[in-house]
Amino acid sequence: MRVALFTEVFLPKVDGVVTRITRSLDQLTELGHTALVFAPGNPPASYGPHRVVRVRSVSFRPWYPELRIGLPTPRIAQEMIDFRPDVVHAVNPVWLAAYGVVSARRRNLPLLASFHTDVPSYATRLGLPFLRAPSEGWITWMHNRAEVNLCTSGQMVQRARDVGIREVDLWPKAVDTDAYRPGAATAAMRERLTDGHPQAPLVLYVGRLSKEKDLDQLVEPLRRLQRYGVRLALVGSGPGRDELERRFAGTPTVFTGYLGGADLAAAYASADVFAFPSTTETLGLVALESMASGVPVVGADAGGIPFVIDDARTGFLVRPGDADTLTDRLGRLVTDPDLRATMGRAARADAEQHSWRAATEALVGYYELAVERHAGRSPMHPVLRARRP
Repeated sequence: MRVALFTEVFLPKVDGVVTRITRSLDQLTELGHTALVFAPGNPPASYGPHRVVRVRSVSFRPWYPELRIGLPTPRIAQEMIDFRPDVVHAVNPVWLAAYGVVSARRRNLPLLASFHTDVPSYATRLGLPFLRAPSEGWITWMHNRAEVNLCTSGQMVQRARDVGIREVDLWPKAVDTDAYRPGAATAAMRERLTDGHPQAPLVLYVGRLSKEKDLDQLVEPLRRLQRYGVRLALVGSGPGRDELERRFAGTPTVFTGYLGGADLAAAYASADVFAFPSTTETLGLVALESMASGVPVVGADAGGIPFVIDDARTGFLVRPGDADTLTDRLGRLVTDPDLRATMGRAARADAEQHSWRAATEALVGYYELAVERHAGRSPMHPVLRARRP
């Protein structure tokens, strides 16, 4: 099968959406499929055997400088024509991926769209509340052009249906349990994350440092937990880093910047507990990576996070904004090694059930479903080409 994939984010940017795309491309390679990726920014010319088309873009300044908005050009249409895709996949159709939706419809091609980022909620958190309603309407309209729509958690499947998106199904969660594992912990990383206090309890966060991640909610619990000597490490960067450094001034907090590969795996596994207060997640891949590392998660009972955490078994869910409960749950885990170990084992066992191969095989099945639905709805469509492996 030949897949034209339009995405709003790609390498070198690092986030949960990019991870899902790249891991899926890895598995599509092994399954014998070919993709052509359209991406903004400064992506690599290829990812494995899959060619990447760099699309002209502009920065979403001043609200989110890291985000690049792709601008459609005639080259995209020609690349699509030359590639002759069996199906088009629009990842988060807002700007560039929305053009992928339009391009698929214009060329009478099967279309699958996937929902990864709650853009309307992000608009509010970034100080652009006037964009919430129009962005929700725009995204719903775009998704309803597709034969199949996928969300990455059961909660987001329901949210998509609630706003009027049709033909919605679940793209199964997945995590790399080979890279992220308890054995990846190192004394050197523990030393680094605790700023030279490796015996101190360590709370970790991994991800973007930006307003919508609600990381300011960790300030008060961290201060209250100083009686136990708790330290915090924030791995990642983003537009909110400077403000967060001011908010956490005077607390035992380490800002590492971005980590990747073995260093990132070591960071997860070297922590005692993972804190995830964000309320805007459609899944929360970093929570799954922490669980695969044998580290329990304390996360907000909001968005897609409850799809990842089994409350009181693999971690704890906390009502957003409840500093008392957040402090209590973090405190219970950092002070009770038996509870931490029990939850860590359960978290690892849960993560082991969710492979990228299984998730990608499900994705290919949805591609085939999009092709079948398109053929049934579009009598003008040419006879389907023999399916490629």
